[in-house]
Amino acid sequence: MFVQVIKAKTSDVAALRAQMDRWQTDVRPGAIGYVGSTVGISDDGTLIALARFTDAASAAKNADRPEQGVWWEQTAKLLDGEATFRESSDVSELFGGGSDAATFVQIMEGTVTDRAKAEAFEDEMLDQLRATRPDLLGGQRVWFADGSYVEAAYFTSEAEARKNEASSEFAGPQADYVALFGDMTFTDLREPLLDTA
Repeated sequence: MFVQVIKAKTSDVAALRAQMDRWQTDVRPGAIGYVGSTVGISDDGTLIALARFTDAASAAKNADRPEQGVWWEQTAKLLDGEATFRESSDVSELFGGGSDAATFVQIMEGTVTDRAKAEAFEDEMLDQLRATRPDLLGGQRVWFADGSYVEAAYFTSEAEARKNEASSEFAGPQADYVALFGDMTFTDLREPLLDTA
């Protein structure tokens, strides 16, 4: 899988959401190699989109489609400044990946000092996480060459996520695991647009 991560700011949330809807109806039908997407705009106007494709070549062909170019040109006018684009085919999934049934998605961005060690810890916690966090439907982490990542966690609802993250039922990561991660930023998508081809 190949994922494009797009991030930008907007002062016109309604217009940008309408433009995202237009992509679904007008551009998506001919999308090349399109697997799915997670798109949302946070309360402060931060747009984050994870567009999934079968491979990098398909994503490039899709970007070259005239209708895609016209749509993006219109979209860019709704953004405050330039959007950032990051791409990677290094993708790991939790519980089979994202879920279109989610009503709340949290995006985490950060770095890790030892990926192999972090993933080994996560493998050990998997069964406990599945048993104690029924609100967590799945996740997807996109890795970049510099050791940074963007992760999307998909939840049944924000209320359930907040309740269960404060619960003592899940012991949570140990100090050794937490120490592997650098500063992390969180972006809450309360009205995510979720789509799987």
